[in-house]
Amino acid sequence: MSDMSKETIAEYKGVFVFAQQVDGELSNIAFELIGKAKELAEPLNTEVTAVLLGYNVKALADELAQYGADRVIVVDNPILETYMTEPYTQALSDVINEFKPEIMLVGATAIGRDLGPCVSARVATGLTADCTKLDIGDFPLKAVPGKEQLHNQLLMTRPAFGGNTIATIACPNNRPQMATVRPGVMQKLEPVEGHKANVVEFNPNLEKNNKYVEIEKVVKEISDVVDIMDANILVSGGRGVGSPENFAILDDLAEAIGGTVSCSRAVVDAGWKPKDLQVGQTGKTVRPNIYFAIGISGAIQHVAGMEESDLIIAINKDEDAPIFDVADYGIVGDLNKIVPMLTDQIKDKRAANGGQINKGI
Repeated sequence: MSDMSKETIAEYKGVFVFAQQVDGELSNIAFELIGKAKELAEPLNTEVTAVLLGYNVKALADELAQYGADRVIVVDNPILETYMTEPYTQALSDVINEFKPEIMLVGATAIGRDLGPCVSARVATGLTADCTKLDIGDFPLKAVPGKEQLHNQLLMTRPAFGGNTIATIACPNNRPQMATVRPGVMQKLEPVEGHKANVVEFNPNLEKNNKYVEIEKVVKEISDVVDIMDANILVSGGRGVGSPENFAILDDLAEAIGGTVSCSRAVVDAGWKPKDLQVGQTGKTVRPNIYFAIGISGAIQHVAGMEESDLIIAINKDEDAPIFDVADYGIVGDLNKIVPMLTDQIKDKRAANGGQINKGI
């Protein structure tokens, strides 16, 4: 991958977002990315473009406009009805080569993690994967004598070395600057009813080649696992819970208060709970109204995934645990005694309030 000239880089303008849709329904990550793109576009004095790939999807453009897209590029083709790597790669690569975005954001979903690297390779640029923070700023971050400091660069922050450190990465010499962004990290804007975008229909060159696959059958998995990113109340357990069997007391608390059980990475690594329930940098980013951190020490990787919760309640026997630094309320003590007592109190309040859990708690 050779570096672009300054003149070529200057031709690339605008913040583009891959607006993921599945079965004709836009994924939440599309709106989250548009929200962040609007923020990034402001210092660059540019517009936000959503790229919509699929079949019979043009009607979704209005929804993208309501969430903040200034322009929607629609690629509507029967080949794109169901996601396949090669045709989607061809389509998005052609959009990039034709419209020349300065920044291209893709959700770090199952689809995006497949599509992003393929497209970045096809258009000969870099990709920072699984970002948790995006900013516009200078690169290098601090001026280095004898080296030019470039302005208005996309600074992409992500966990590195298994989540043990944080890296901020830039792509100063190629365009577009590409990132995949973790779902749930960025905030979508409030929709503006009736807001319209400039809709552009684009027909890329989709050529069948030896990289095409044939979809024999689509099997939709039905899961009874609640998505913790949608929960208003999370009862989260860490290694301090002690055993998978002991999570039963967290289940009781969650049931009493109308919440959902989640966990830390240590719990998943121990095989006590599935990855779907993990909160943190290498898990999911959550923003519930109430977050119980029970037996969780509060390592920076975990805190990064839950610190935006409205109310954080920590229970830990170690009074020096870092979790207390971010908690609104903290209880130092044995969770095996405290959690059942709390559950009983909530059940009593509920019974006194005719089954309601939102009075006096």
